[in-house]
Amino acid sequence: MPAGHDHQTATRVSLEALDAPFHIGAVTLRVHDLPRLIAFYRDSIGLSVIEQSTDSAMLGIDGEVLVRLKTGATRPTSPAGLFHLAILLPSRVDLADWLAHAAVSRVPIEGASDHLVSEALYLSDPEGNGIEIYRDRPRAEWPRRDGVIQMATERLDLDALLAEARPGAYGGMPNGTRMGHIHLRVGDTAEAERFYADKLGFDLMVRYPGASFLASGGYHHHISGNIWSSRGAGARQPGEAGLDSFELIAREAADFDAMRQRILAGHGTETEQGPAIADPWGNRMVLRR
Repeated sequence: MPAGHDHQTATRVSLEALDAPFHIGAVTLRVHDLPRLIAFYRDSIGLSVIEQSTDSAMLGIDGEVLVRLKTGATRPTSPAGLFHLAILLPSRVDLADWLAHAAVSRVPIEGASDHLVSEALYLSDPEGNGIEIYRDRPRAEWPRRDGVIQMATERLDLDALLAEARPGAYGGMPNGTRMGHIHLRVGDTAEAERFYADKLGFDLMVRYPGASFLASGGYHHHISGNIWSSRGAGARQPGEAGLDSFELIAREAADFDAMRQRILAGHGTETEQGPAIADPWGNRMVLRR
């Protein structure tokens, strides 16, 4: 990364997504072209390479792994899997800085939305894995109706956002950046709710046509599933290109123990990485502290 304005030492902001008993950790992707994907997540997205070998890499911010890349991807047999991973920036000016970087670097932006609770930019990596880069509004500003969080998809004014960007070359994503949520392609939203809410204990926060949003600790969503291009999809097989697994991070030991029991009672298994379970479409979640 070129040297530029120094926002790496900015005061750490408390992220809404992490203010919960559980939040999303690293997302692992199976890829075909490891060097190309490393370069993309480093240079286009702005993550730092933490560790790299001939068949895998870990990228993240201030030592926290956000994206793991593994080689050996096979052709997908199901449309289920990753809709997007969502990288949460600490502030609106950080989102503006990234947008300015994307404009200069000609990173293709596929969408931009104001979701009332957040502001988001959308794109894909070179192998088609969806990415959201967003910032949350403070929880006190989230609109509610009868106590229920209201979300929408409204136009985000990119010119106004870009006007807030700080001058200077982009120095990469700022310290405190974390994975905010994960959005999955599933075969049936009611079945997804039964798995993530009834079996694992997440709270159903919002329903959209064809999508369900679930969370821990009152966040707008940590996990969501949609059927927009995957209605009736069957299960993915291990090793298929795209989503390999994602981490669920427990804040406290008691939370970890409770979720571990849910996972094992739901026919999950103990693995070297931690207790793990796959949803009905083969989207695999690994629990850790």
